[in-house]
Formats: sequence, structure tokens, C-alpha cells
Amino acid sequence: MPRAVKGVLIECDPSIKAIILKIDKDSGHGYIVEDLDDETLVVKEPKLPELKLRLEKILERTQMLERDEESDPENPG
Repeated sequence: MPRAVKGVLIECDPSIKAIILKIDKDSGHGYIVEDLDDETLVVKEPKLPELKLRLEKILERTQMLERDEESDPENPG
């Protein structure tokens, strides 16, 4: 018998979607219900807050790394 899963439609940039796909893969596919296209996913509604938190942490680390690279005197870049 088919089972319904309550989901939330997420639209985002392809770069953010790639991060979400990696989070989902690393967690044993616990977040995504359906990968629709390059910018759209359906995510399990109860998992959305946890997914947002994990995504925010990854983005914060990425921004910190970029700031460190910009302020590195050995890499005037």
C-alpha cells in the first residue's frame, strides 16, 4: 500500500541545492522526498528545521574560510 510523506517545496540556487543534496546523502537520505529539477526539491516537512540548521552551519564555515583567505597576508590574492 502506498504511503504519503508530507513535504515542503524548496526553490534555491543550484549551488545551495548541491549542498542540500550532500547533506541528504551524508545523512543516509533522510531529508529529500523528491529532486525535481536544477533548482527545486521536496523536503520532508518534519526535517526542514534540522536541514536549515545544518545548511546555515555549512554556509557560515564557508564564509569564515573566505574571510580568512581575504585577510591572509601571505596570500595577497
